[in-house]
Amino acid sequence: MSPEVVAATIAAGASVLTLIGTVIAQIIGFRSTKANTEQQIKATHKDTADTLGQQREQLDKTLAEQRDQVNKTLKAQSRQLDKTLTEQRTRTLNERFASAAEQLGSEKPTVRLAGVYAMTGLANDWEENRQTCVDVLCAYLRMPYEPDPGKDAPEPQRLAFQALREVRHTVIRVITAHLKRDAAVSWRGLNLDFTGAVFDGGSFNGAQFSGGTADFSFAQFSGGTVDFGSADFSGGTVNFSSAQFSGGTVSFYEAQFSGGEVRFWSVRFSGGTVSFARARFSGGTVGFYEARFSGGAVDFLAAEFSGGMVAFGSALFSGGTVKFSLARFSGGIVDFGLAGFSGGTVDFVSALFSGGTVNFDYAHFTGGAVDFTNADDWSFPPTFLGTDTPPWGVKLPRKEDQSET
Repeated sequence: MSPEVVAATIAAGASVLTLIGTVIAQIIGFRSTKANTEQQIKATHKDTADTLGQQREQLDKTLAEQRDQVNKTLKAQSRQLDKTLTEQRTRTLNERFASAAEQLGSEKPTVRLAGVYAMTGLANDWEENRQTCVDVLCAYLRMPYEPDPGKDAPEPQRLAFQALREVRHTVIRVITAHLKRDAAVSWRGLNLDFTGAVFDGGSFNGAQFSGGTADFSFAQFSGGTVDFGSADFSGGTVNFSSAQFSGGTVSFYEAQFSGGEVRFWSVRFSGGTVSFARARFSGGTVGFYEARFSGGAVDFLAAEFSGGMVAFGSALFSGGTVKFSLARFSGGIVDFGLAGFSGGTVDFVSALFSGGTVNFDYAHFTGGAVDFTNADDWSFPPTFLGTDTPPWGVKLPRKEDQSET
């Protein structure tokens, strides 16, 4: 082989080796560069993630601070709004109260009627001052009241009286409506002050006296019909002490006395009719202590005495008629202790003494009559402690009638 060929072959081999070395160097460099690039990318990713995390934490913190600030602002605005609305509501209610009170004082009966309904509506809407509104309505009934001028009075005078009486009876009706069991807004438990009021009619029919105090002390029942029929006396105190029943009719027909206290202390029965017909006395105390029965009629027709106490202690019976016809005494106590009988009649026609206690202990009999002659049941007869024989004026059933019962 010629030297030229050998030299050429050697040169070609060297070129190939050089090329291979270059390729290998490039491959090694690429791999190194790729590794470095990946490391840089990972580092960049980590830095970016850390930055984003910090930014997210800062953003969350900022949002929380802004949310707290917004909530504080909203609460402050809400409190201010509530305060403003409360002040506005109170101002509005006070204005309604002043307007209703002014209407009640009007000289025109129609305006007064509007005032009654306005005050009633306000009482329903204004719970925290409901008692005050009811006090105003009761006070209206306590105001001085001229009696009925009679049929012979001039027509304008009679019409004016009738109009004012209608306003008074409307007050009674709206109060009663809120004392009934099905009242949309109940006034039960509130205090009702009728002290010294004049009643010449009006209906408390179905009223529920279950709390608070209803005060009729010194009231005057002088005419018309005042109806307590089907009323329920189950709690609180109803006070008729020193009231005067001098005319008209006061009816407690089918009333229920099952709790609380009903006081007829020192009441004067001098005319008209007071009826407890078919009333039921099953609990609580009904007291007629020192009551005066001098005229008119008090009627306990078919009343039921099964519990509690009905006390006529120290009452005076000097006139008129008190009837217990068909009354049933089956439980509880009916006490006439220390009562005085000087006139009139207390009649127990067809009464049934089948249980409980009826006593006339130490009662004084100087006139009139207490008649048990026609009692239908004498199983638990009344007692007359302090005397060995029936007092003068007391008529007991005949022996044969007693044995039959």
